[in-house]
Amino acid sequence: MQPLFQLSTRNYEKEIALVKKAMESLEKTCKVENGYDLGEPFVKAGWSFFNVKLSSEMFSVIEKSGMMDGALGFRIGEQIKNFLGHYLESFGSQVRIKKIDYG
Repeated sequence: MQPLFQLSTRNYEKEIALVKKAMESLEKTCKVENGYDLGEPFVKAGWSFFNVKLSSEMFSVIEKSGMMDGALGFRIGEQIKNFLGHYLESFGSQVRIKKIDYG
């Protein structure tokens, strides 16, 4: 499973630095290399949108490690989205996050 999320922000330059820092920290915590992929941004109505895709390996570590304990949601998709959103917030990011796909 490789969860894919769309992040949106009005301040791309600031947020992309925070997202990269958070995702690099998550890779280290999970002891995974190449654990995520950032898509190219596109702008619409003053918002910048970009995708984040987690590797199967990183998702598996997050799921099995108990990191998502306490993440709200009835389904695994909702839980990983909420976990990732809170994780990014803990690094000062204020992006909006929405799940796109879990395939």
